[in-house]
Amino acid sequence: MTAEFVTPTSEETLPGRPSPFFLAAGEGERAHLFDQLFTVLLSGDETEGQFGVFTMEAPKGQAIPVHSHDDVHEIFYVLDGRVRVAVEDADGRLLDRVLTTGDFGYVPAGRKHTFRVESHRARTLGVSTGGFERFFAAAGERTASTMPPAEPVIPSREQLGDAARRYRNEFHHDVRFLG
Repeated sequence: MTAEFVTPTSEETLPGRPSPFFLAAGEGERAHLFDQLFTVLLSGDETEGQFGVFTMEAPKGQAIPVHSHDDVHEIFYVLDGRVRVAVEDADGRLLDRVLTTGDFGYVPAGRKHTFRVESHRARTLGVSTGGFERFFAAAGERTASTMPPAEPVIPSREQLGDAARRYRNEFHHDVRFLG
């Protein structure tokens, strides 16, 4: 019996179905959004909607807008650098923590949250409920680059709103967690 192994093509970085595969360092579906590079390593397509896995790399910068996902859980695992994560708990209290290399944070579905890179540069590993990992390319722009953008990629209000609706993301522009 021979095992099925998928080698994605250059246009099709991920197999798009549950099948074993490997990616070399830097490979995956890459997108620029704001000052960040997101690389999807595994999508809901490969996990039958269970979860997606991605990395985020960015320089020190502004906090992303406070947002929530009604049915999307999300984790932050810091691979390198320092990342401040602020999340509202079930009682409405703000939990604010600077995560450093090797630290982990969890944001349950429905909780308002944000993050900001606090070091010169940082990299995180994220895992979310399947499907949400494609938000970054929908809100930003696909890229072949393996580096964060030289100039921030700022989506139009329409593009950001459309991506938010499609990927279950609600922005709370009137809420500020980090100054």
